[in-house]
Amino acid sequence: QVQLEESGGGLVQAGGSLKLTCSASGGVSSLSTMGWYRQAPGKSRELVATVTSHTAKNYANSVKGRFTISRTTKWSAIFLQISSLKPVDTADYYCEYRRLTKESWGQGTKVPVST
Repeated sequence: QVQLEESGGGLVQAGGSLKLTCSASGGVSSLSTMGWYRQAPGKSRELVATVTSHTAKNYANSVKGRFTISRTTKWSAIFLQISSLKPVDTADYYCEYRRLTKESWGQGTKVPVST
């Protein structure tokens, strides 16, 4: 079972930047997809960005141009560089690992954005 741990969250002012890190361990396969999701208070979890084994990246329309996903070459970690933060970006951010039918989630990191 792959274990994931997010870090880097914290209170930030609107317009500010933040970098989230997801550290992965426990048999991470290079033939997998990893990504970031978020869940705002009272809302369902939604896709933020993903990166595949072929380094193809996918972003939610709401974050395109402001968020950048990246990963280490050995899949030991993925990152989410966030800029131009808006109050609507306030959420718990989760890391996900997916390979075939196997899926793992981290515990999440909070990103509150103040006005």
